[in-house]
Amino acid sequence: MGKSDKDHARQLLDMANKDHSALSHMVDSANFSDEVFGFHAQQTIEKALKAWIAVRGLVYPKSHDVSALVKILRDDGQDLSKFPDLEDYTVFAVQYRYEAYDSEDDIDRDEAIEKTRTFLAHVQGILDSTA
Repeated sequence: MGKSDKDHARQLLDMANKDHSALSHMVDSANFSDEVFGFHAQQTIEKALKAWIAVRGLVYPKSHDVSALVKILRDDGQDLSKFPDLEDYTVFAVQYRYEAYDSEDDIDRDEAIEKTRTFLAHVQGILDSTA
């Protein structure tokens, strides 16, 4: 792994943390729509995945498709089993970025904030453990 890979990964994770900070302040659905909340959750996940990919010295596509990013890591032998719901947020970067969120189920915001926080901590641990 080159120094630039780790530096790039840190930059991405820093941006993911900024999205998570915004997300953490959007618990009130009366003031922040599900689409906006979901978009920041997706951005947090996308940037953290790209950080993980970068620190592994791999290349990621210019894409918002969380599934494609997860596949790169799985193909590299990385264990994402603790984070089975990451791919659920792709729709907020693509479909619901331009149209209304149409679901009978409200997003559990507290759960989404906690899951993304846990994922960020996991990726931070990976970065911290690399030479």
